[in-house]
Amino acid sequence: MRLAWIAICLLVTQIPSRAISISEVRKSLVHITTTSQDANYRVPWNPGSVNSGSGTGFIIDGNRILTNAHVVANARYISVERENDPKRYEARVEHVGHDCDLAVLTVSEASFFEGTVALRFTNQIPAIESSVSVYGYPIGGDRLSVTTGVVSRIAFQPYAHSAADSHLAIQTNAAINPGNSGGPVLQEGKVIGIAFQGFNGEVAQNVGYMIPVPVIGRFLKDIEDGHYDRYMDLSITTFDLLNPAQRKSLGLADDGRGVLVGSVIAGGVADGVLKPGDVILSIDGHTVQSDGFVELEGERVEMPEIVERKFKGDSANVHIVRAKETQDVTIHFNQAWPFQIQSNQYEVRPRYILFGGLLFQPVSRNFLEETKLDNLRVRYLYDFYTSDQVFKERPDIIVLSAVLPDPVNTYLGSFRGGIVDKINGVKIRTLDEMAAELAKPAQQYVIEMLGEGRPIVMERAAVEAARERILGHYNVRNEQNLTE
Repeated sequence: MRLAWIAICLLVTQIPSRAISISEVRKSLVHITTTSQDANYRVPWNPGSVNSGSGTGFIIDGNRILTNAHVVANARYISVERENDPKRYEARVEHVGHDCDLAVLTVSEASFFEGTVALRFTNQIPAIESSVSVYGYPIGGDRLSVTTGVVSRIAFQPYAHSAADSHLAIQTNAAINPGNSGGPVLQEGKVIGIAFQGFNGEVAQNVGYMIPVPVIGRFLKDIEDGHYDRYMDLSITTFDLLNPAQRKSLGLADDGRGVLVGSVIAGGVADGVLKPGDVILSIDGHTVQSDGFVELEGERVEMPEIVERKFKGDSANVHIVRAKETQDVTIHFNQAWPFQIQSNQYEVRPRYILFGGLLFQPVSRNFLEETKLDNLRVRYLYDFYTSDQVFKERPDIIVLSAVLPDPVNTYLGSFRGGIVDKINGVKIRTLDEMAAELAKPAQQYVIEMLGEGRPIVMERAAVEAARERILGHYNVRNEQNLTE
């Protein structure tokens, strides 16, 4: 089995004339130890807990180490070791792509790379049932581990690191355990993927996944200019057009072509180019079938795979039907997906405002997973943030996440979990706007919460008198942080 991603594999570094020997592979493997510090969303003015973990990497061209982004996420210190060399070398992250779970590390000491050979990549997707070997340093020992298995599935798969991105992934029954992450998966001495996640559960066992060379190649190509621009996205929703009556109402022939544009996300690359109700017939000459699939290099793949090949600065020609008339439009990929609220974020600081002991924070995946806030209104606005274009009215969904008890905020605990709507009659859209309103001189601050029949009322003089008391009692370093 082959997929239409083979062409993009050629973006990976040039393939040598011979396969690398196993002894050379062992020389180029890297054991990575990371000391990381996660953000603290419950007490955002405090640093989070310090953790340590390990993973695997391997040397590629340019004296670089390729590994998973989750191996080095939120890193404060990274050390790397090679097999049979007891010395630990300090490394740093040169590029990281959290959306595709890949990272490139560098080591300043040139001696680290002496005697190594840069591993090279195949230019093919492996065949189903073909054998692969996974190299790495899984938990349970400090020595190199090699496991073997067969390729069992090749498909679009959610990437757990960001929790919001899906890319091509290869499933295998070779054991992939914690610590294997970032290790090369080889076939005939060449890299065909990078181990990156397993599956834990009673339903499926002995299931692991690797990032294939098309995704690796795209990442390495993207960073060639010194900056990672992330994956491109059409920023639209579409619906299949299989119903004959619906096709007839849109003026479409019964030829099995076209998908209906349901919504166009404001601020995305298709904003102002496509419209709800448009029917996409083809992209860059590739016919879009009525079930949302296209044919690329002899294989049926999902329409988004065309866009997966795009880089920032590229464009796509889209042939559409609008108001029963055909026309061509051009979409320019000048930015990646602009909304990160539903993605896990790394290397960022929590944003917040503490006012009179009331802690206000914008909603994000990180925030919700750590605070476990249970509020149906908040959940709705979060879940439908893009599909219902909540961001137009509320770029930040600001909630009262906690109350630090003090005489100034007595009886306000019931407002916890509420969403800030207005302050002194002014609509609040962002955390910056909220900070600006609270900085204005006023006798009192009336904070209206969305859907609440009564507001929070705070007297300015009382808040000022309580400031130092609250900061001291709760060891608060800063009353606010507005930037990540």
